[in-house]
Amino acid sequence: MKKLALPLLLGLIVIVADQASKQWALGALADGHVIPVIGDFLSFKLAFNSGAAFSFGHSATWIFTLVSAIVSVAIPFFILRTGPAARIILGIVWGGAVGNLIDRLLRDPGFPEGHVVDFINYNGWFIGNIADIALVLGLIALFVVEIFFTETPDAEASDDDGPADDDKASDGEASDDGEPSEEATDEPADEAGDEVAAE
Repeated sequence: MKKLALPLLLGLIVIVADQASKQWALGALADGHVIPVIGDFLSFKLAFNSGAAFSFGHSATWIFTLVSAIVSVAIPFFILRTGPAARIILGIVWGGAVGNLIDRLLRDPGFPEGHVVDFINYNGWFIGNIADIALVLGLIALFVVEIFFTETPDAEASDDDGPADDDKASDGEASDDGEPSEEATDEPADEAGDEVAAE
Protein backbone atom coordinates (compact mmCIF):
# COMPACT_ATOMS: atom_id res chain seq x y z
CA MET A 1 0.00 0.00 0.00
CA LYS A 2 2.92 2.37 0.57
CA LYS A 3 3.78 2.10 -3.12
CA LEU A 4 0.26 3.24 -4.04
CA ALA A 5 -0.04 6.14 -1.59
CA LEU A 6 1.93 8.89 -3.38
CA PRO A 7 0.97 7.94 -6.98
CA LEU A 8 -2.73 7.81 -6.14
CA LEU A 9 -2.48 11.07 -4.19
CA LEU A 10 -1.02 12.76 -7.27
CA GLY A 11 -3.75 11.16 -9.35
CA LEU A 12 -6.42 12.56 -7.02
CA ILE A 13 -4.87 16.03 -7.36
CA VAL A 14 -5.14 15.71 -11.16
CA ILE A 15 -8.78 14.58 -10.85
CA VAL A 16 -9.73 17.49 -8.59
CA ALA A 17 -7.92 20.03 -10.81
CA ASP A 18 -9.52 18.56 -13.93
CA GLN A 19 -13.07 18.51 -12.60
CA ALA A 20 -12.77 21.95 -11.00
CA SER A 21 -11.45 23.49 -14.22
CA LYS A 22 -14.26 21.88 -16.21
CA GLN A 23 -16.85 23.31 -13.85
CA TRP A 24 -15.24 26.72 -14.26
CA ALA A 25 -15.34 26.36 -18.06
CA LEU A 26 -19.02 25.39 -17.99
CA GLY A 27 -19.79 28.58 -16.08
CA ALA A 28 -17.40 31.04 -17.68
CA LEU A 29 -17.51 29.91 -21.32
CA ALA A 30 -21.08 28.68 -21.68
CA ASP A 31 -22.12 31.70 -23.75
CA GLY A 32 -19.62 30.76 -26.45
CA HIS A 33 -17.08 33.52 -26.00
CA VAL A 34 -13.35 32.82 -26.18
CA ILE A 35 -10.73 33.89 -23.64
CA PRO A 36 -7.30 34.39 -25.28
CA VAL A 37 -4.33 33.15 -23.24
CA ILE A 38 -1.43 33.35 -25.72
CA GLY A 39 -3.01 35.14 -28.65
CA ASP A 40 -4.67 32.73 -31.05
CA PHE A 41 -2.16 29.99 -30.27
CA LEU A 42 -3.69 29.12 -26.87
CA SER A 43 -7.15 30.13 -25.69
CA PHE A 44 -10.10 28.93 -23.64
CA LYS A 45 -13.11 27.83 -25.66
CA LEU A 46 -15.83 25.47 -24.44
CA ALA A 47 -16.42 22.25 -26.36
CA PHE A 48 -17.97 18.86 -25.68
CA ASN A 49 -16.07 15.81 -26.84
CA SER A 50 -17.67 12.42 -27.45
CA GLY A 51 -14.37 10.89 -28.56
CA ALA A 52 -10.87 10.41 -27.22
CA ALA A 53 -8.26 12.84 -25.93
CA PHE A 54 -8.10 16.22 -27.67
CA SER A 55 -11.43 15.66 -29.45
CA PHE A 56 -10.37 12.69 -31.59
CA GLY A 57 -12.72 9.81 -32.46
CA HIS A 58 -16.28 11.09 -32.06
CA SER A 59 -18.15 8.03 -33.31
CA ALA A 60 -17.33 5.43 -30.62
CA THR A 61 -18.06 7.05 -27.25
CA TRP A 62 -19.03 3.85 -25.42
CA ILE A 63 -15.82 2.16 -26.58
CA PHE A 64 -13.74 4.95 -25.08
CA THR A 65 -15.79 4.68 -21.88
CA LEU A 66 -15.06 0.96 -21.66
CA VAL A 67 -11.35 1.42 -22.38
CA SER A 68 -11.12 4.26 -19.84
CA ALA A 69 -12.76 2.10 -17.18
CA ILE A 70 -10.40 -0.83 -17.83
CA VAL A 71 -7.34 1.45 -17.78
CA SER A 72 -8.48 3.17 -14.58
CA VAL A 73 -8.83 -0.19 -12.81
CA ALA A 74 -5.62 -1.70 -14.22
CA ILE A 75 -3.16 1.14 -13.58
CA PRO A 76 -2.96 0.68 -9.77
CA PHE A 77 -1.87 -2.94 -10.34
CA PHE A 78 0.87 -1.77 -12.72
CA ILE A 79 1.97 0.82 -10.16
CA LEU A 80 2.79 -1.99 -7.74
CA ARG A 81 5.08 -3.64 -10.31
CA THR A 82 7.12 -0.63 -11.46
CA GLY A 83 10.04 1.42 -10.20
CA PRO A 84 9.72 4.70 -8.25
CA ALA A 85 9.74 7.11 -11.22
CA ALA A 86 7.29 5.04 -13.25
CA ARG A 87 4.97 4.79 -10.24
CA ILE A 88 4.75 8.58 -9.96
CA ILE A 89 4.07 8.94 -13.70
CA LEU A 90 1.45 6.19 -13.69
CA GLY A 91 -0.31 7.93 -10.80
CA ILE A 92 -0.64 11.07 -12.92
CA VAL A 93 -1.82 9.04 -15.93
CA TRP A 94 -4.38 7.33 -13.69
CA GLY A 95 -5.68 10.72 -12.60
CA GLY A 96 -6.12 11.78 -16.23
CA ALA A 97 -7.92 8.57 -17.14
CA VAL A 98 -10.31 8.83 -14.19
CA GLY A 99 -10.92 12.55 -14.81
CA ASN A 100 -12.27 11.91 -18.30
CA LEU A 101 -14.03 8.71 -17.22
CA ILE A 102 -16.10 10.72 -14.73
CA ASP A 103 -17.36 12.87 -17.61
CA ARG A 104 -18.23 9.84 -19.73
CA LEU A 105 -20.18 8.27 -16.88
CA LEU A 106 -21.98 11.29 -15.45
CA ARG A 107 -22.35 14.06 -18.02
CA ASP A 108 -24.91 14.53 -20.81
CA PRO A 109 -26.20 12.84 -22.87
CA GLY A 110 -25.92 10.17 -20.16
CA PHE A 111 -24.25 6.92 -19.08
CA PRO A 112 -22.11 5.52 -20.69
CA GLU A 113 -21.87 8.05 -23.52
CA GLY A 114 -21.34 11.27 -21.64
CA HIS A 115 -19.38 13.95 -23.46
CA VAL A 116 -16.07 15.10 -22.02
CA VAL A 117 -15.79 18.82 -21.28
CA ASP A 118 -12.89 20.37 -23.24
CA PHE A 119 -11.87 24.00 -23.08
CA ILE A 120 -8.13 24.42 -23.83
CA ASN A 121 -7.96 25.40 -27.50
CA TYR A 122 -4.61 24.80 -29.19
CA ASN A 123 -4.67 27.21 -32.14
CA GLY A 124 -7.78 25.51 -33.53
CA TRP A 125 -5.94 22.21 -34.06
CA PHE A 126 -7.70 20.48 -31.19
CA ILE A 127 -9.33 21.26 -27.84
CA GLY A 128 -8.44 19.43 -24.63
CA ASN A 129 -8.49 19.63 -20.86
CA ILE A 130 -6.24 19.02 -17.86
CA ALA A 131 -6.94 15.27 -17.88
CA ASP A 132 -5.78 15.09 -21.51
CA ILE A 133 -2.56 16.89 -20.61
CA ALA A 134 -1.92 14.47 -17.73
CA LEU A 135 -2.56 11.48 -20.01
CA VAL A 136 -0.45 12.58 -22.96
CA LEU A 137 2.52 14.04 -21.06
CA GLY A 138 2.41 11.13 -18.61
CA LEU A 139 2.58 8.54 -21.38
CA ILE A 140 5.44 10.41 -23.07
CA ALA A 141 7.35 10.58 -19.75
CA LEU A 142 6.68 6.89 -19.11
CA PHE A 143 8.06 6.03 -22.56
CA VAL A 144 11.22 8.04 -21.87
CA VAL A 145 11.73 6.38 -18.48
CA GLU A 146 11.22 2.89 -19.86
CA ILE A 147 13.55 3.43 -22.84
CA PHE A 148 16.39 5.48 -21.37
CA PHE A 149 16.38 4.59 -17.68
CA THR A 150 16.59 1.20 -16.03
CA GLU A 151 14.56 0.81 -12.88
CA THR A 152 14.61 -2.19 -10.57
CA PRO A 153 11.29 -2.40 -8.72
CA ASP A 154 12.46 -5.41 -6.70
CA ALA A 155 15.71 -3.81 -5.55
CA GLU A 156 14.39 -3.25 -2.06
CA ALA A 157 13.21 -6.84 -1.83
CA SER A 158 16.56 -8.18 -3.00
CA ASP A 159 18.35 -6.00 -0.45
CA ASP A 160 16.11 -7.39 2.24
CA ASP A 161 16.88 -10.92 1.11
CA GLY A 162 20.62 -10.34 1.44
CA PRO A 163 20.90 -10.44 5.26
CA ALA A 164 18.54 -13.40 5.36
CA ASP A 165 20.80 -15.31 3.00
CA ASP A 166 23.80 -14.38 5.15
CA ASP A 167 21.97 -15.63 8.23
CA LYS A 168 21.18 -18.89 6.46
CA ALA A 169 24.81 -19.23 5.48
CA SER A 170 25.88 -18.54 9.07
CA ASP A 171 23.42 -21.10 10.33
CA GLY A 172 24.82 -23.59 7.85
CA GLU A 173 28.36 -22.96 9.07
CA ALA A 174 27.28 -23.28 12.67
CA SER A 175 25.55 -26.55 12.02
CA ASP A 176 28.60 -27.86 10.20
CA ASP A 177 30.83 -26.85 13.10
CA GLY A 178 28.42 -28.22 15.66
CA GLU A 179 28.05 -31.68 14.15
CA PRO A 180 30.81 -34.22 14.83
CA SER A 181 32.79 -35.21 11.78
CA GLU A 182 32.58 -38.64 10.25
CA GLU A 183 36.18 -39.32 11.26
CA ALA A 184 35.42 -38.46 14.87
CA THR A 185 32.36 -40.69 15.01
CA ASP A 186 34.17 -43.56 13.31
CA GLU A 187 37.03 -43.63 15.82
CA PRO A 188 35.04 -45.08 18.78
CA ALA A 189 33.58 -47.72 16.51
CA ASP A 190 37.02 -48.72 15.26
CA GLU A 191 38.36 -48.97 18.83
CA ALA A 192 35.43 -51.16 19.85
CA GLY A 193 36.09 -53.40 16.88
CA ASP A 194 39.79 -53.78 17.84
CA GLU A 195 38.86 -54.78 21.40
CA VAL A 196 36.48 -57.44 20.15
CA ALA A 197 39.15 -58.80 17.82
CA ALA A 198 41.68 -58.92 20.66
CA GLU A 199 39.32 -60.99 22.82
